[in-house]
Amino acid sequence: MTILKEDFDKEYEKSKTKVTVEEYEKLSSKLLFEIIRHDGEKELERHSGPLFFSALAAGIMVSFSFYFRAVLAMYAGTAPYADAISGIGYTTGFLIVILGRLQLFTEHTITAVIPLWEHPSWYRLMRILRLWAIVLGSNMVGTFIAALFMTSPYFAGNEISTSLGIVAGHVMHFSAGENIFRGIPAGMLIAAIVWMLPMSRGFSFFTILTFTYFIAIGGFAHVVVGSGEAAYAVLTGASTVSDYFFRFLIPTGLGNIIGGTGIFTLLVSAQVKFGHE
Repeated sequence: MTILKEDFDKEYEKSKTKVTVEEYEKLSSKLLFEIIRHDGEKELERHSGPLFFSALAAGIMVSFSFYFRAVLAMYAGTAPYADAISGIGYTTGFLIVILGRLQLFTEHTITAVIPLWEHPSWYRLMRILRLWAIVLGSNMVGTFIAALFMTSPYFAGNEISTSLGIVAGHVMHFSAGENIFRGIPAGMLIAAIVWMLPMSRGFSFFTILTFTYFIAIGGFAHVVVGSGEAAYAVLTGASTVSDYFFRFLIPTGLGNIIGGTGIFTLLVSAQVKFGHE
C-alpha cells in the first residue's frame, strides 16, 4: 500500500490511519519513516515556551538515571555483577522522559533531522539548530538543578553521596576524544528507540528499558544524563567547569549527533529512499 505524504498527514491528524491488519502487525520502513517525519515536522514548528519547559522537565527527570544508578551501585558494592545491577537504575530517567513525551535532545538527532533529509532547505536546517539549542540548553539547566538538589545533605545521606561521587567521577575520567567515541553508540541506540517505538506499541516500556540498559552496561556516554553527573562533579569540587564543557559536554554531544544523525538516521533514510518496500 503506497502512502502519499499529504494523505498520510491528514489521516495521522485524525489519529485513525487506515492500514490493513498485516501493516498493523508489521509496519513497513516507509511508514515508520513517515510517522517520524510527521512528528519531526510538528516539533520543528513548536513554540519556544513549551519546548523550554518540556526540555527543562526532561533534564530534571532524566537525572533519576544518575541517582538510581548510584543507589544500586551503593548496594551492589564491589561484587562482580555490580555494573549489571546498577545499570538497571540507569533506565529509570529514560523511561520517565520518553514515555512521558518530554523533550530529550538525543531523540531529536533523528526526529527533527528526517524532515531535512526528506526535503533539504535552509529553513529546515535553521529550525533544527533552533530546536537543538533550546532543547539541549534546557536539558542542561534541568540536569544542573537536579545535580544541585543532590548535593544537599537533606536529599542524599553520606553513603549515597559517596556513591554519587564515584559515578560522577567515572564519567569525568575519560578524555574528550574518548567521550566522542563513547557517545556514538549511545546516539545510535537512542535513535533506534525512536525508530522502533511505533512498532513497539504495548512493549514500549521494555524497548526503552532494554536499549538504555545496554547503554549503561556498555559504558557508552549520553550527553544529557552525563551532564547531570558532570555537573555534580563540578558542584562538589571534584572537577572544573572547563572539564564539564570541553572534556565532557561538547565531545559527548558531538558523538551522540554523529551516532544518531550521521550514522543511524542517514542509514535508515537511505534504506527508505533506495528500498523497494
